Amino acid sequence: MEFEIWWLLGIPVFFALGWIAARVDIKQLVSESRSLPRGYFKGLNFLLNEQPDKAIDAFIEIVKLDPETAEMHFALGNLFRRRGETERAIRVHQNLLSRPDLPIEQQVHAQYELGMDYLKAGLLDRAEETFNLLVDTQYGVQARRALLEIFQREKEWRRAIAAAEGLQESGAGAQHKEIAQFYCELAQDALVHMQPADAMQLLDKALQADRKSVRATMLYGDAQTAQGDIEGALKTWRRVEQQSVPHVALVAARLMDGYRKVGRPQEGVNLLRSYLSEASSIDLIEVVFKAVIELNGVDAAKQLVVEELRRNPTLLGLDKLLEARLMDAPANVWEELSMVKNLVHGYTQKLARYQCSHCGFKARQYYWQCPGCSKWETYPPRRTEELNVMN
Repeated sequence: MEFEIWWLLGIPVFFALGWIAARVDIKQLVSESRSLPRGYFKGLNFLLNEQPDKAIDAFIEIVKLDPETAEMHFALGNLFRRRGETERAIRVHQNLLSRPDLPIEQQVHAQYELGMDYLKAGLLDRAEETFNLLVDTQYGVQARRALLEIFQREKEWRRAIAAAEGLQESGAGAQHKEIAQFYCELAQDALVHMQPADAMQLLDKALQADRKSVRATMLYGDAQTAQGDIEGALKTWRRVEQQSVPHVALVAARLMDGYRKVGRPQEGVNLLRSYLSEASSIDLIEVVFKAVIELNGVDAAKQLVVEELRRNPTLLGLDKLLEARLMDAPANVWEELSMVKNLVHGYTQKLARYQCSHCGFKARQYYWQCPGCSKWETYPPRRTEELNVMN
């Protein structure tokens, strides 16, 4: 009983202590807020109201009145960079770095911001030099990412590989897809310069980095073809189905050409028709359609397209069916059918595009690296209309 009474008597004491502590905190907060420049709150208010021009003016006034305010310099520099005024951002951060009394932590921060200014301005040599100084600091991961971006912009693929491997080893996440793509870029350059053996060595490394790299497999088959090993290339290209079924459409034309070269075109048609049942796409239909006309005639090609339209009804498929109908259409309906075909074809040109799944950038051709956001392997191997039908 005495224990309970004791605690009841203690409640007012704890309440009084809490009240005193709260008063002290409030006084400290008020004191600190009074010490802040008035322009700080004006600038903050402009930012919250999405008025960056007025916010910049307010922050400039603070920096003029109190040049020692490092945080204001950082805020001002970032605002300049976001607005594309990189020269002014560079001057702000250089001014910070010139201060001898700046703490080490803020020096490193200012150096990182200056590197980002250089990168935004396209001054890649200066940016690289700055980020190299930051690799062993608390901004190491960000610096490595920036260096990786620089090497990709400059198409320095070997340096990009080293940067990606360093980033991966630092625990910043897997980079195996990117590393494989960099090896593919080197291999593609070797193929352009008629060096298929060198290309194959590079592609072996690409596949070591990413066993599911469709691009590496496709290029490996190209290198074998350049060496005259068509059978080996066919065997290689057929592995795409095991890596990613939807991507077989990208290798279909290579396969069909290969089977023609070895004198077994019908075997190629049969293989590609089997792919249609697993991964129907307008690109795959295009290759099979032409091959069937060549080997089996127009009627067989029309039947092929009709079957695919029933399975996947798209305007792109209808356009292909109209093309087949025009090949043997009677003279009295040819003109009308041709007019319908032209109308449908004109509309389908807007749909026959690939679309980046990251930024939405659309392109008529397939890209391994998006021209819009520079991300790798963000294009599904199907046209936009086909993706909409699937969804």
